[in-house]
Amino acid sequence: MESTSRNRFRVSTLSCVCASIIVLVVVSTMIFDGDRGPFNFFTDFSVFKLEPSISVSIVELQAKFSTSVRDHPSTNNANTTAVIVRKERAEEKMERGLAQARALIHKAAASHPNMSLLARDHQGLKESVYHNLAVFYQSYMEMEKRFKVYVYSEGDLPMVHNGPCKDIYASEGRFIEEIEHGAKKFRTSDADRAHVYFMPFSVTMMVKFLYRRATANREPLSRFVADYVTVVSAKYPFWNRTHGADHFMLACHDWGPYVSRANPLLYNSSIRVLCNANTSEGFDPRKDVSLPEIKLYGGVVNPKLLHPPTDNSSRPLLGFFAGGLHGPVRPLLLKHWKGRDAHLRVYEYLPKNLDYYTFMLQSKFCLCPSGYEVASPRIVEAIYAECVPVILSSSYVLPFSDVLRWEAFSVQVNTSEIPRLKEVLMSVPEKKYKKLKEGVKAVRGHFTLNHPAKRFDMFHMILHSVWLRRLNLRSR
Repeated sequence: MESTSRNRFRVSTLSCVCASIIVLVVVSTMIFDGDRGPFNFFTDFSVFKLEPSISVSIVELQAKFSTSVRDHPSTNNANTTAVIVRKERAEEKMERGLAQARALIHKAAASHPNMSLLARDHQGLKESVYHNLAVFYQSYMEMEKRFKVYVYSEGDLPMVHNGPCKDIYASEGRFIEEIEHGAKKFRTSDADRAHVYFMPFSVTMMVKFLYRRATANREPLSRFVADYVTVVSAKYPFWNRTHGADHFMLACHDWGPYVSRANPLLYNSSIRVLCNANTSEGFDPRKDVSLPEIKLYGGVVNPKLLHPPTDNSSRPLLGFFAGGLHGPVRPLLLKHWKGRDAHLRVYEYLPKNLDYYTFMLQSKFCLCPSGYEVASPRIVEAIYAECVPVILSSSYVLPFSDVLRWEAFSVQVNTSEIPRLKEVLMSVPEKKYKKLKEGVKAVRGHFTLNHPAKRFDMFHMILHSVWLRRLNLRSR
């Protein structure tokens, strides 16, 4: 199966390269306003440049074209000039639109109270859970108005244009499904007018069809991704024009960061949307996006989580966790708390006569330790259960953290504090706990996968995170 799939893709690669038409383009690089350490897009908004910064004029383009014509006299001068000018005008128009979006977002920051009031009244957004509600709301509106995504058509099922829509990697498949078939407002068939370019391969499906557990060889996955980038960079001008900086991949599988290393530009320049958002393993929050991990048994949310208890219902347990000994954090948690306290219930594996989600719904705090990788589906499950998530992880960039104030709806505990975890949780005043719980309710919609997608839901929040990173790029 491995060799068959590989050969099929190689044949596809060869045919695409041979059939491609070489188009004269001027290489302009998209640079990231980074090199300043971690920052928040909304609290450190000065990085956005408000002026269009296309550095190559139409005259320069035509001069470059003229040189090319002398070298290739068979080239159709008038037609090629028209194509180049059209592309340049499209890029100029797009940059002007982005500059306008940046200016309007800055203006929203200046008129913060009025814009926040509008967002609260018309969209039901709760100001306390955002770094800056006015800025987020204006940015989201600009995204809806302007943002266009081009989805590459290259590649075949089942590893491209397809992904898992059930179980632990559902966020990977559901995004691919929505962008391929549902997001008409954002998807464009005109690649020259796209702000970003999506490479719709699924790492989870690659693992299923290319990886062989007996050999533990992940190289076929890397070759597949490297070949895919080779195809789109040979057939289209966009990858080479920006060194991949306006391209993005999305993966919830743990091996997403690994396969992104197949191409240095994919790893270092492109936007990587990853569940495994671990800064100690190369995740860069200035350009990469943290993808929420969500486990959908049978493709749906457990019915018990659809209607959590009312605010005045009793939650008799202080905290709860049940899970295997994966990674460095959980063994520490189980060592200190497994079976130790009736109010802080910690299990390795839950006995069959007990129900996992019932415990969540009965608990004030839900413990969310990292496993082998930093992300955990328990965070989203806790939000659904309106149980305040307790983040026990190191080097994890939390999803949508450039927009959301996680301290407004979760508790983050250093792993060194695990021995005194009960003391830490007991020290949270009741008034603060109620505010945290209100915050959990307020952000639930941002972590909900709808079909079809709805405004401000998880699909749109992921897209907004990509939009932010595209806003923070400039041509020069």
